[in-house]
Amino acid sequence: MEITTMTKQTKLGGTFTIPGTSTSLHRMGYGAMQLTGPGVFGPPKDADAAIAVLKEAVAAGVNHIDTSDFYGPHVTNQIIKKALHPYPKNLIIVTKLGARRGDDKS
Repeated sequence: MEITTMTKQTKLGGTFTIPGTSTSLHRMGYGAMQLTGPGVFGPPKDADAAIAVLKEAVAAGVNHIDTSDFYGPHVTNQIIKKALHPYPKNLIIVTKLGARRGDDKS
């Protein structure tokens, strides 16, 4: 990720090339867990703000997002799609799947 100030850009954490590919990721990505409602359950209080956060992260140089269908459940992935689709060519979205949550937030 590059942080841009008025006069200087800084790459935080460097990059990592996925073995066997030419795909490089900035070591600092965006963890999407907090895009959901309280307790990582349900929609956020302000979906437009969540969308704005994602757009700003990508504009700032984030090129990978860590998410899970477990967050919400399903909420973060829907917000990511709404905010960023069609996805930039260099954006990698990494997701975890298979976990289930009960209606009691368990």
